[in-house]
Amino acid sequence: MDEPRRRRVPAMAPEDRRAALIAATIPLLHEHGLDVSTRQIAAAAGVAEGTIFGVFKDKNSLIVASLLHAIDPQPTLDAMAAIDPGLGLRDRLIAATELINERFTGNAQLMAAARQLVFTVGGDHEAAVQMGSSRRRLVEALTAVVEPSAAELRQSPTATAHFLLLFCGANAHGPFGDSGHLEAGEMVSLLLDGLLIIPADDKPLVVPLFGKTDKC
Repeated sequence: MDEPRRRRVPAMAPEDRRAALIAATIPLLHEHGLDVSTRQIAAAAGVAEGTIFGVFKDKNSLIVASLLHAIDPQPTLDAMAAIDPGLGLRDRLIAATELINERFTGNAQLMAAARQLVFTVGGDHEAAVQMGSSRRRLVEALTAVVEPSAAELRQSPTATAHFLLLFCGANAHGPFGDSGHLEAGEMVSLLLDGLLIIPADDKPLVVPLFGKTDKC
């Protein structure tokens, strides 16, 4: 029996072909990381392997473009911007933390691959710049979520955003994850309330991270 003939893929404009190859590469990066081959990518895209090099100068260029597209924070930023500013601080932070956790855990494999590209000898400059920009945009978006309640906090909204991102990062990739992932509400409670159980009639001692110790 004759083997089925490969379906002929219609000619595409270079930008459309580029987008199609990136779309085919992202799921393979989730599965194989940086070890994905151009043969696997071509098969997933339904094209000849040589087609890749008609729009990308080499495999690394395709990998970098695919990673940067996949970890683009804009969908997360848009969702954070839609959080109701009329909610209380705790509820706003829980909503934001759920979005950040979804981003971090859903893209764990891709973020690990991107960090590998950045931190290896002669790391990719474009990936480093893009990852730095993505983190700054995420901090800015989270800061905007915190800002309506700035007067309730003894750290600035930006510092609060940085602390919460550290918690989320540890939850997805670091020591928190080693003992089980924390839910968004638990992380926000850890940030806002700490770990001490304070009796209702006890006046807590406020110890700023920087500066003098004050009584409430």
